[in-house]
This record gives sequence, structure tokens and C-alpha cells, in this order.
Amino acid sequence: MPGITVGIDGSDNAHHALIWAMKEAAQREVPLTVLTVHETLASYWTGHPVTFAGDDERVAHARQAAEQAVAEVAKELGNDSQPQVTVTAINGFAARALIEASADADLLVVGTRGGGGFPHLNLGAVSSQVVHHARCPIVVVPYGR
Repeated sequence: MPGITVGIDGSDNAHHALIWAMKEAAQREVPLTVLTVHETLASYWTGHPVTFAGDDERVAHARQAAEQAVAEVAKELGNDSQPQVTVTAINGFAARALIEASADADLLVVGTRGGGGFPHLNLGAVSSQVVHHARCPIVVVPYGR
């Protein structure tokens, strides 16, 4: 989808990326796509996502959480020139989904790192993969910006 795409995962870093992306989309007067991914396992044989019973509910929960995050940021920013926002939630792999989304986006936005368990890393695994493989310009929003 043309415009700006931002990946969020519920982390503080993703919250800062969402704020930045919403401000930028409003300023540029372009649509914003908020992408959240329910991470799943990869098939040993194919490498494709493996779906389990209950994944649809988890994706729906991820969509609701992303919609709530958008509403909270919109409230923080006020009513001045809010961008058109579409929330997309899928089951799969975050890095792959963001890289695929970058093929149609004008700009891709991510936080420096998500909720993984390695706080000493400056750039998370997903952000690192996206930086190296995105098909459009990318902005990595540092924590606290």
C-alpha cells in the first residue's frame, strides 16, 4: 500500500515508532498502514509459518491491541490533521512481513528493537533484517525519540 507502513509489536520502541510514523503521515498527508504480526513457528521442511488452533484469536487480539495503540497515539497527538490509518494483523514472521510490505510502501518505519530478551543489543533482529532487505526507504526510530 502506498504511503507509510509502520511495524508495531506492543513494545515501548514500537510505540515511539508509531508516534513518529503518525506525525510523518499527517505532515506528508499520506495514508499510514500499521502492521502487527502474531509470530509463529516455521515449518522444518518448508520454512513457511505453521498455524495452530487459536492463532486466529491471537491475530484478532494483536489487531485489537494495535488499534488501541493507534487510538492512544491519536489522542496524545490531538486532532490536528490525523492521517488515514489502516491496521493490519497477520500470522507469520515479522521481518518477512515488513520486508514484503516495503515493496508497496513509500517509507517503512520500525523501532530499534522489540520485546526480545536481549536488551544490550542496539538493533533488534527484526529491525536488522528489515534494514538490510527492505525495498523502500526505512526509518529506524531510536528509543525515546
